[in-house]
Amino acid sequence: MDIKPKITPIYQSSVFKFEDLNELELYFGESGSRYLYSRNGNPNSDELADMVNTLEGGAGAVATGSGMAAIFAALLVCCQAGDHVLCAADIYGGSSSLIDKELSRMGISVTYVPFEQLYDLAQFVQPTTRLLLAETMSNPLLRVADLRRLADECHRLGLKLVVDNTFATPILTKPLSLGADLVLHSVTKYIAGHSDVTAGVVVAADPEIAARLKQMGVLYGLTLSPMESWLAVRGLKTLHLRMPAHSQNALTVANFLQEQPAVRAVYYPGLPDHPQHELAKQQGGGLFGGMMSILLADDAETVNRFMQRSQQFPFAPSLAGVDSSLSYPLGTSHRYLTPEQQTDLGITVGLVRLSVGIEPVEGLLADLQQALAAE
Repeated sequence: MDIKPKITPIYQSSVFKFEDLNELELYFGESGSRYLYSRNGNPNSDELADMVNTLEGGAGAVATGSGMAAIFAALLVCCQAGDHVLCAADIYGGSSSLIDKELSRMGISVTYVPFEQLYDLAQFVQPTTRLLLAETMSNPLLRVADLRRLADECHRLGLKLVVDNTFATPILTKPLSLGADLVLHSVTKYIAGHSDVTAGVVVAADPEIAARLKQMGVLYGLTLSPMESWLAVRGLKTLHLRMPAHSQNALTVANFLQEQPAVRAVYYPGLPDHPQHELAKQQGGGLFGGMMSILLADDAETVNRFMQRSQQFPFAPSLAGVDSSLSYPLGTSHRYLTPEQQTDLGITVGLVRLSVGIEPVEGLLADLQQALAAE
């Protein structure tokens, strides 16, 4: 029977069969000709990596078991013991914890660069500095980096630019086309899109770095499982439809929240008064994504009442699913920063991050209105 599935099957196998030694030699002699062991590669994880690589316009990619694994791979592919990295101060808390707690044990040091100084890196560079890690849109205050300008500054100083593009996705922004050297995603978020997958991906502009990434994936055991890969591919197929819907809903929600007395500030690049609004508009093709943060009173009970009353925005410390949710940076993603770092970044008791889904927006507005009415 000649079976030709329209959708790639789930290759739920840890190992693949060979007829004889000749096939084994073909495996090692012709890269990509066949599969041996799922840690080395699997049709499902390769399909996901290839699809994201195509979207980002890269030379090769590797799918990983989580977004944190993707950050780890992107940094380590460029660094070794004794090296120094620069990192935007406005960064996901997990990224800074990885560098501070784990990469430091490998002899890799870090300097954090304030957002206002990202385009003047010479003062932070050391002889062993290898790269800058930044985000397209920062977590959680949605500051937008000028990636072309940032890439030019990095390359002028002989550094690689590594961009976490999770918030924007390649639907809004393609960092490699703007000069970045590596781009990474927490696939868990928008790429998979349904809050049922934990995965990551790293894409390289240079074929040699891409090959090295794949080798690291094998040796460190970073490879994503077949089932998670299959689910992520299924989600990715609707990304081009979901991102405009997220963006449209989020802009409506942001405009609404600006008018609410209980909301002291709304951080969303789609608002005309956002400091990088014009940059975000140009770099995102007129879309601004589904993420925002709002500032309520700096009082834990006020925040608790808002969370308890909201029905459409459950407190779920992740983001970017088709269903809306909220998170609390001070107590989750940025919990392990020092109080000084939290204050410098504007992460206070009243800061709440909203992930706006693709539900009918009227229901979201009604829910927010009643949740804020208590304040």
